[in-house]
Amino acid sequence: MEVRHASHPEDVKRFDTNKLRERFLIEDLFASDQVNMVYSHYDRMIIGGALPVDKTLTLDEKDTLKTEFFLERREIGFINIGGPAVIEVDGESYELSRLDALYVGRGKEQLKLSSVDSNQPAKLYFCSCPAHEKLPVQKAAIENANPLNLGSKDACNERTIYQYIHEGGLKSCQLMLGLTILKSGSIWNTMPAHIHDRRMEAYLYFDLEEQARVLHLMGEPNETRHIIVKNEQAVISPSWSIHSGSGTSNYSFIWAMAGENYTFKDMDMINIEDLK
Repeated sequence: MEVRHASHPEDVKRFDTNKLRERFLIEDLFASDQVNMVYSHYDRMIIGGALPVDKTLTLDEKDTLKTEFFLERREIGFINIGGPAVIEVDGESYELSRLDALYVGRGKEQLKLSSVDSNQPAKLYFCSCPAHEKLPVQKAAIENANPLNLGSKDACNERTIYQYIHEGGLKSCQLMLGLTILKSGSIWNTMPAHIHDRRMEAYLYFDLEEQARVLHLMGEPNETRHIIVKNEQAVISPSWSIHSGSGTSNYSFIWAMAGENYTFKDMDMINIEDLK
């Protein structure tokens, strides 16, 4: 597990491109038969990816977390973006089709991740954050998620937001998790932009062709920066930063939030004319 410390916005103003990518971009989440993770000191969120092909993978990081097991004091949410997956939680198995989600609460000791078919391996993206109480394991198929249809064709931002873990869906202590799918011909997400000073966010961009890219906008509203992102890369977004993107084609992304407030609408909106 890689550990990344928080950066003050005044310091980020002086970062060059390489330093921005080093601090905020997660480039290699999915590697065959590996679990890769980044521990962010923004709200202590762990962002990770698992690609089980021929092996069953486990989540275990005692040296970094200083606990007996991964979820001793944490909760976790998974979304599968690959072939059919099986997640075993303390001996009980849950099957996840593509874009299904699973929440696992604090106190569960064993997490085993595998693929149903090694020729169509699962790709399990997950985010984990500290939890103050034990909540049950809960699964949500994409057809049972709460869809929000937003945007317009004229604004190039027709999209559907699927809310999985949130105040009106799967219950958690603080983790919120869902995904957004842009329709063909749409390229913009989260514009006009916003910030939420009481929680951080992470984005995983996926469903991009090899040559496609997303221009991810970040930074303070009056001091914006950008990161060029390719398929299946993630971006850490601090509470003081906007998080918006424009692609060379349509794409999908998974959003995850952790922090003090547990309200999806907790946003401080930024007028487009105030962005610099």
